[in-house]
Amino acid sequence: MTTQPIAHTAPAGPDRSAAAAAHGTTGIPTALLGMLLFIASEVMFFGGLFAAYFSARTSVAPAPWEPPPGGHLDLPLAAVLTVILVVSSFTMQFGVWAIRRGDTGRLKLWTAITLALSVVFLAGQLYDYSQLGFGIADGVFGTVFYTLTGFHGAHVFGGAVGLAIVLARSTRGQFSARNHVAVEAVSLYWHFVDVVWIAVFSTIYLLPLVSP
Repeated sequence: MTTQPIAHTAPAGPDRSAAAAAHGTTGIPTALLGMLLFIASEVMFFGGLFAAYFSARTSVAPAPWEPPPGGHLDLPLAAVLTVILVVSSFTMQFGVWAIRRGDTGRLKLWTAITLALSVVFLAGQLYDYSQLGFGIADGVFGTVFYTLTGFHGAHVFGGAVGLAIVLARSTRGQFSARNHVAVEAVSLYWHFVDVVWIAVFSTIYLLPLVSP
């Protein structure tokens, strides 16, 4: 008499996920991986913009590299906007740490603060544009200035939309300590936006002070 081997079938659906968690199987969520790949593509995009800036800076005469006549850069305002964006990166991370603990109340608080800071940043950038005294068509400097800061502002706006979605979902109780991939993904994007602005601020506003 022969015995047939007992077939072990893996549970399907939610049970499979539970079984994977019980056996310590881990992996990066698809949404998070997608965000990382998107950010990688954006790094290359902004890398191209910065390359265009430095190429124009080294090839366009006369020196120094500055706004056209009648225009100016508001360094104090740009510094304030930089501080606002850096602070918003911290508040976003506080929200991530909160939901990792399962604290949805703190998640909503920190996300709302981050969203408010993003709106303040965008309003400050629009005000800055209205006071610069030059436009995108006023020379090479105007073109690269508005291209760099404008595309970054568009990314800040996209991040603000993501923050608003996270806030709306958190008010509906859709996040928990075990289910908050969207929060992590938006936070990665927001940190990326913050780092890019620091690079923009350093390149456009600070670099001319040390290397006219």
